[in-house]
Amino acid sequence: MNQGIIIREAHFPGRAPVDAYGNGGFRFADMSHRGSILCLPSGIHGWEPGDPAALVQGDFERVFQQSGRIEILLVGTGSALKPLPPRLRQAFRDAGISADPMSTGAAVRTYNVLLAEDRAVAAAFVAVD
Repeated sequence: MNQGIIIREAHFPGRAPVDAYGNGGFRFADMSHRGSILCLPSGIHGWEPGDPAALVQGDFERVFQQSGRIEILLVGTGSALKPLPPRLRQAFRDAGISADPMSTGAAVRTYNVLLAEDRAVAAAFVAVD
């Protein structure tokens, strides 16, 4: 029986630095992904926050599930820094995660440095054009 094309959730099962960003996506591990991504201990996942300009706790479900392996979460908020809402910042603190919002470009650069230092870092990158 022919099932046709099977579309799976975007997931790279490892940790890798981000080689490039822009044009609505990211390049890493000799691959590219269109859209936003989460870089977690379990790998790199495609990420679709409900509203990238107004992030909420539900957008970070995977982050909270892996919080025991994350000390620092870099949140790339797009082309400009957007502060995280107080309720979301508190949820991260309660989970033992230091969440640092910054522009996506700054977050990518910082993530790559901390990853190279083998730190317990994760990242949520909103794609930029």
